[in-house]
Amino acid sequence: MSLPKMAKKLPAKDDQFTITSQVQNKDGWINHPLDEKLRANNDGKLRQIPVRLLFNDPALNLRAEYTLFDRQTGRPLCVGDGEQCQRRTNNGVEQLACPSPDRCPLAQGGACKPYGRLYVNLSEDDELGTFVFRTTGFNSIRTLAARLSYFSAVSGNKLSCLPLQLTLRGKSTTQSYRTPIYFVDLTLRDGVTLKDAVQDAVAIDRELGEHGFDQAALEAAAKQAIAIHALRLIATTYWMWSKSSIP
Repeated sequence: MSLPKMAKKLPAKDDQFTITSQVQNKDGWINHPLDEKLRANNDGKLRQIPVRLLFNDPALNLRAEYTLFDRQTGRPLCVGDGEQCQRRTNNGVEQLACPSPDRCPLAQGGACKPYGRLYVNLSEDDELGTFVFRTTGFNSIRTLAARLSYFSAVSGNKLSCLPLQLTLRGKSTTQSYRTPIYFVDLTLRDGVTLKDAVQDAVAIDRELGEHGFDQAALEAAAKQAIAIHALRLIATTYWMWSKSSIP
């Protein structure tokens, strides 16, 4: 949803998605081949992306914390959930109370923001590969969390088998002075009804199980990886699409 500014390589808001690789040059992140392919089917503006989720557990697909970044290095200084936080101090990384941004002295001036990462699969060539949508937008995080919860409920916890798409939406509010602000929504793909999506998800889940695919083991492995990853602070700073691995 955002692109790096060329001069300082800082993120800039945009009205479309950009899918990048993990490779940079002097001008910034290099676009992934999928970006051009999907853009050709969307009249140049990439505002819808067909996706598949790897996990049935909503918490594995979307992770969000309050994060305070060092603007000089791009590294996180503090990551918290409103109750506990991991903070970089002169003594290393310490576990401290997290009062939330409104009541934290370090967060004055809007320096600490919610930081969300949605992990999705975009390519059938790598069925366990993931791309990451990163955002500090509260509207996007709240919308994605709600959609994941709803789709998980109606499908009987079969998120990984649903045909979904990310859609960039715009809205105007009094706080935005009627200027459009953009957020990301998660919906069924165009032309697919909820009834058909759920029926197909049940059939796909059954078929995968019959062929020996162990979804529960995959999710257990992901939870273990996340637990290990949580021992150190997140070092990713660019709020854009990028090819990644779990977590």
